[in-house]
Amino acid sequence: MISGLIILVVLVIAAGFLTHYYLLRKAPVVDLPGLAPKPSATVKRPIPTPQYEVYPGEEMPEPLPQIPPVFDRPRVAIIVDDLGYDRKIARQLMALDANLTFSILPHSPHNRAIAEDAHKNGIEIMLHLPMEPIEYPSVDPGPGALLSNMRPDELIRQLESNLADIPHAKGVNNHMGSRLTAESNQIYQVFTILKKRNLYFIDSRSTAKTLCRPSARLFQIPFAERDVFIDHEYNPEFIRKQLNKLVKIARHRGQAIGIAHPSRTTYKVLLQMLPELKKQVRLVPASELVRIIS
Repeated sequence: MISGLIILVVLVIAAGFLTHYYLLRKAPVVDLPGLAPKPSATVKRPIPTPQYEVYPGEEMPEPLPQIPPVFDRPRVAIIVDDLGYDRKIARQLMALDANLTFSILPHSPHNRAIAEDAHKNGIEIMLHLPMEPIEYPSVDPGPGALLSNMRPDELIRQLESNLADIPHAKGVNNHMGSRLTAESNQIYQVFTILKKRNLYFIDSRSTAKTLCRPSARLFQIPFAERDVFIDHEYNPEFIRKQLNKLVKIARHRGQAIGIAHPSRTTYKVLLQMLPELKKQVRLVPASELVRIIS
């Protein structure tokens, strides 16, 4: 009887040890106060891309009258704007023997690198100036935007910051701006700075109500307007049609300005059409087509 009692006591003690050991092993890990949790892996976020132009749906005003100059071929400037977010496509466009003009968005990830590369390759550079569209704030013109509710000192400070951000810029064209380009006070403030810096302005004509033409006349700033948006539909057939339209306008008026965007579709169509384009027109930088309006 005594031996049986001893065996029972031994079994109870062993069971206690086993239970304690098992519970210790299965106990959950609890964060202690004051101790930082283990850092998670860094998540790479994609570089944002800009919102492209809000293309006008209404009838645009008549273009500036031009006297066809005496050249062997009419002159055409193709501005590629919205640059600054994709350095690879910028390099591909630079490699085209097309005398393109690059218009670069301020405060974009690759703006300075693209501007410096383009300058080294003899490509003319512009500031693609973000301005408030009618659809704002649902449509955002991006960093550095000039807004209609800015005080004159705020607007001028932002404009100067944008100009400082794009080295080698010879001129400016508007990114969006259907509201701001129709506001005379703000346009006067913009053109005051451009006049001081001897910069030209090309109106992208995002609205029929634009006041850029009379303002440029008032300030005697070298000026021109966009004739054709080349690729607001990313369809090769449409882009070809728009390039042919640009050539037709140039033949009629002696010169024309087209605006394109940094898309691979546009690059491929330009690559295919360049030999024929060069037979029909002379491709020139945008600065060759601006003039002071009398």
